[in-house]
Amino acid sequence: MKIMVETSARHIHVSKEVLETLFGKDASLTKKKDLSQPGQFACSEKVTVVGPKGQMAMSILGPERPATQVEVSLTDARKLGISAPVRESGDIDGTPGCKLVGPAGECEIECGVIAAKRHIHLDTATANNAGLKDKQIVSVKVGTPGQRAVTFDDVVVRVSDSYAPAMHIDTDESNAAGLVGTVDGEIIA
Repeated sequence: MKIMVETSARHIHVSKEVLETLFGKDASLTKKKDLSQPGQFACSEKVTVVGPKGQMAMSILGPERPATQVEVSLTDARKLGISAPVRESGDIDGTPGCKLVGPAGECEIECGVIAAKRHIHLDTATANNAGLKDKQIVSVKVGTPGQRAVTFDDVVVRVSDSYAPAMHIDTDESNAAGLVGTVDGEIIA
């Protein structure tokens, strides 16, 4: 099965409470552009993420979430001086925290910094047609043979009626495969 492969750059998801701390009371997210997943969007708002060794500006992705989460590549984590574990989005218990700085304030989050595990979003009908199940682990081949083709193993399938078919990898993974823009991959179950 073919799947669209997108590179997901560093970003942050914020709770309403953290959004108001960073941007002021009654702050709301400003949609800059829609993303491939229905209802998800890049925001105009940016924050500075501060770790023990460095800091970097990151875009916020909306909508607001119940918990604040910072998604970085492992290279970003090293630059920040944070030992970010590879986790599925939302699995932040026991992860390191960091300082967040916005135009109206700053806060320390106790946990939430992760390197997102490579994953595939599938709607239920597409998953059923492909014989794939939620939480199934697959491999995905990308690239052109002889041109840094790579097979990504340990890719988790995530199934929900609210998803559109797409695989997400981080910038380190994309760079290792020499990928430019959105490319097609082949799922190997």
